[in-house]
Amino acid sequence: MSHRRGLRVAVIAVGALGLAGIQGTATAQPPGSYQLPPGSYAKPFAASVPAGMLQAMQRDLGLTAAEAKQAIANQDVTGAKAGKLQVRLAGSYSGSYVTGKTGGTLHVATTNPAKAAEIAAHGARAEIVKYSLADLEAAKAQLDRAMQYNGPAHTPVWFVDVQSNKVVLQSSAPAKARALVKAVGVSLDKVSIQRSNVKPRTFYDIRGGDAYYMGGRCSVGFPIMRGTTHGFATAGHCGRAGTAVQGHNRVALGSFQGSSFPGNDYAWVSANSQWTVTNKVNGYGKVADPSVAGSTVTQVGQPVCRSGSTTGWHCGTISQHNTSVTYPEGTITGVTRTTVCAEPGDSGGSYISGSQAQGVTSGGSGNCRSGGTTFYQPINEILQVYGLTLYTGGGQNPDPPDPPDPGDPPTGTWAVGTVYQVGNTVTYNGAQYRCIQAHQAQPGWTPANVPALWEQI
Repeated sequence: MSHRRGLRVAVIAVGALGLAGIQGTATAQPPGSYQLPPGSYAKPFAASVPAGMLQAMQRDLGLTAAEAKQAIANQDVTGAKAGKLQVRLAGSYSGSYVTGKTGGTLHVATTNPAKAAEIAAHGARAEIVKYSLADLEAAKAQLDRAMQYNGPAHTPVWFVDVQSNKVVLQSSAPAKARALVKAVGVSLDKVSIQRSNVKPRTFYDIRGGDAYYMGGRCSVGFPIMRGTTHGFATAGHCGRAGTAVQGHNRVALGSFQGSSFPGNDYAWVSANSQWTVTNKVNGYGKVADPSVAGSTVTQVGQPVCRSGSTTGWHCGTISQHNTSVTYPEGTITGVTRTTVCAEPGDSGGSYISGSQAQGVTSGGSGNCRSGGTTFYQPINEILQVYGLTLYTGGGQNPDPPDPPDPGDPPTGTWAVGTVYQVGNTVTYNGAQYRCIQAHQAQPGWTPANVPALWEQI
């Protein structure tokens, strides 16, 4: 590989000498079910889905080829519906999730029984619960603050579980966890404690494939741009700002420009002129190199796939967003918990849903023989914090985006590269739009063009 091709996207089979140690048209459907015809894809997941990803979903999730395609198509439809309802329910919103083999049944929870009809009118199933999502997230935030620097080893993982309408703590000592909750001042009625012996840890020092070196070895995450600077996002525990980095071929690559760990687990590395970003993911001969098209966030209950040099492609589902976890090095918050397995060497690998980047591997527990749990740092947060743009262009020498069509009217506040959250509003060509799915804006994904991401208001 030439130097200029050395920076490869580590989404599919990221050469993780990373960090060691872990553990179309809609058919008629019943209310709450969003099924697209097999083989159809909804924007922005319309980019072709790699055959290897579909095969891994079939293997790990017990799906047929048609079901795997349907699951990808359902992600966009249910995500858009959930985002709209989140805005409409406002303070009574209590979260959303999907069920069904292909994730086509959308459940939306609310504390207001009077909102059930409105939820049903949007084709979702209403779940009436006691606490709003804001209530539970506030309770979790109390735990986050209390355990920011000294989270106990017996209770390493906690998260808001929208399905149970509780803040769940996973602990090897439930009595101690209960006492901890009381000491922090969180109502026990909002909490569920699960007995668990998981011991999450970060991934260190393993073997490679598109590895990068910085005294140890880690894996490239997603390629990014910052202005005209090329680089990549990765895990924060791989290095600190100023740490020099060599590429997989031991040629100088660049250095860490920003890093946060613990608290968070993200970082970015700038590359020198010998290295050029691509939007391809190295399939290592197991899958055709897929392209990354964006970063639209996938719903709880939807499939997600992870790749690493130790165990290759593995798929599972997203269990919870906004999870907190304590490693021996400290506590991190805001990661996503998944049922995907991983092993030492997979650290730094990327999580992807269809063509949408989700995050970079942080840590977890278990292995790919007996199963496990993993956590990833969401990519959108990394992009937002450091002002980075996910690279989704083509070719080894990316060109700037095409200029707008001279016949197009000027745009308003919407801007390529901005990370938008559900509820954010923008103007575009004189009209106002509200974001209904979190994502980073890409060229061509204008509010008027992508109704799966924006609704006009």
